[in-house]
Amino acid sequence: MQQGILLSGSDVDFMIHGIFQYSFFGHQVWITTSHVCILIVMLILTGFAIAANRAIVKGSEVPGGFQNVVELIVEKLDGVVDSSMGKAANGYYNYIGTVFIFILFSNISGLLGLRPPTADYGVTLPLALITFAMIRFSKWKYQKPLTIWEDYCSPLPKWLPIWMPINVISNLAVPVSLSLRLFANVLSGTAMMALIYGLLGKFATVWPAALHVYFDLFSGAIQTYVFCMLTMTYISNEIGDGVRR
Repeated sequence: MQQGILLSGSDVDFMIHGIFQYSFFGHQVWITTSHVCILIVMLILTGFAIAANRAIVKGSEVPGGFQNVVELIVEKLDGVVDSSMGKAANGYYNYIGTVFIFILFSNISGLLGLRPPTADYGVTLPLALITFAMIRFSKWKYQKPLTIWEDYCSPLPKWLPIWMPINVISNLAVPVSLSLRLFANVLSGTAMMALIYGLLGKFATVWPAALHVYFDLFSGAIQTYVFCMLTMTYISNEIGDGVRR
């Protein structure tokens, strides 16, 4: 099986390839290019987090240089959460910030020659499932059982739960829609760039950089924002007025 990680060169493609396999409790498990790209992204983010922590711990009251960049990132991310979730934001800064940074860097990793991990449905689906678990947890944490029952029966009275199966299905559709939206948009950009490099070969030198700016940077940032904004919207809707109790 071919092995490819980078989206540049004469053998470029946008498929996921196995690198090596091993036996795990009698089952053959593949380590793929997606695993390697995720590892690279995580190592870079871990290094950035360590450097950011040292900059804050040893920082001065008047930030400058790298400390200023770190504080600006944290301030902007917290501001987005505040503006979207209001009083409920306090418990979700870390989760939304972590998801935002991971998805954003995964989406723009094509600028480094990697195949974006978010172009693999095996990456976007777990992210959506974690978000779905957060949404359900928030609902049960802040809402009373009777209120939850009424929501499932809505728009009919609570003693007539005819609409409950439809409401349950609509809730289960949330992680599917979240994961497919992110996956499809990132994969389409990855496929387009792979086709361009594959068709042009050595002639693809300078001008595809503009397409990278759009598909990797602009579109990647938009999809990151959409994923996190929908996450905050779903959580806020499920919390309702419960956070004020």
